[in-house]
Amino acid sequence: MYNKILVALDHSSEASLIFDAALSVAQAKTSEMLLVHFIDWQKQDVSPWMGVATLYDVDLSARHYDRNRQHLQQEIERCQSWLKSLAIQANKLDISCNYECQVANCNLGIGDRAKQWSADLIVLGRRGHKNISEVLLGSVSNYVIHHAPCSVLVVQGDKTTETDELTHALEV
Repeated sequence: MYNKILVALDHSSEASLIFDAALSVAQAKTSEMLLVHFIDWQKQDVSPWMGVATLYDVDLSARHYDRNRQHLQQEIERCQSWLKSLAIQANKLDISCNYECQVANCNLGIGDRAKQWSADLIVLGRRGHKNISEVLLGSVSNYVIHHAPCSVLVVQGDKTTETDELTHALEV
């Protein structure tokens, strides 16, 4: 039995499968769940004008920063609302559930948060990337498995979306 279950979620189509798997492992009245979503700070847009030394460029950078900050705040609020709705579902099943949205690298953040919270289990998804797509897109689940401070339950996602994700990654 797992008492403290950290559930790492993103906005992929597999999120509901991951959440359901965590619910199936959790025990009513004894397990706690922490739903976490990470907004990767490395993917935040950086102004091409950063480091340019004119007042005009500083003004452009400030406006660009404000726009990105506003977008980030909207994303955090949207994620918190989504996670709250999932936490309510867990609470209705007598599973104590909290949630948080963090701006951090998910590879590092999942393991760090599990360690801070003293999690017994991490539940996360895997999209089934193989070969070159795993190299290009990365694998959060692979990183977490090798660096986790506790047991990890990996929920296999839909393999049919791999080609679409690889195509999108190559276009970006």
